[in-house]
Amino acid sequence: PDGGAAVWAATIRAVRHRNPETAIEVLVPDFQGHLEHLDIVLQAKPDVFNHNLETVERLQRPVRKTATYERTLAVLRHAKNRDFVTKSGIMLGLGEEHSEIAKAIEDLAEEKLDILTIGQYLQPTPKHHRVDRFVHPEEFAAYEKAAYGKGFLMVSATPLTRSSYHAGDDFAQMKKNREARLAEDA
Repeated sequence: PDGGAAVWAATIRAVRHRNPETAIEVLVPDFQGHLEHLDIVLQAKPDVFNHNLETVERLQRPVRKTATYERTLAVLRHAKNRDFVTKSGIMLGLGEEHSEIAKAIEDLAEEKLDILTIGQYLQPTPKHHRVDRFVHPEEFAAYEKAAYGKGFLMVSATPLTRSSYHAGDDFAQMKKNREARLAEDA
């Protein structure tokens, strides 16, 4: 009934019990917009709350059959309003336009997202959305630069980047970047 939220929370608590020093990132569903279910996960206090936007607004329905763009932003906003480190990812190569990618980055920046991953979409099965194009590494680098310019604390944008790829390293780098930003602002 809670979309598995209690299982997520129990897992976080079990890891904390066995090894309190472990940094925990959760990559959760949107719980169909039931924020009370999301709160069950958040009460277990993960270090990083990750929920992926996946693609640009126009391609949400063809790519994500049950999720919505606004609901994803609302889930991330809900976690950020409770002072969690927030993370999301988008995939390129699904047929999106440059302006749509820029808007997705802007929308995530407006939610004060901390960590952004951008990677190449790879079609997992013939039943999934086809790959529209393979994005050049220079284009990924340009999106990374643009995202840092919008205030993200950590951005990983390469063809091989995946949502949780190098999650521990990204979390450590995000903390260093946050400390450096705070020192600059002081």
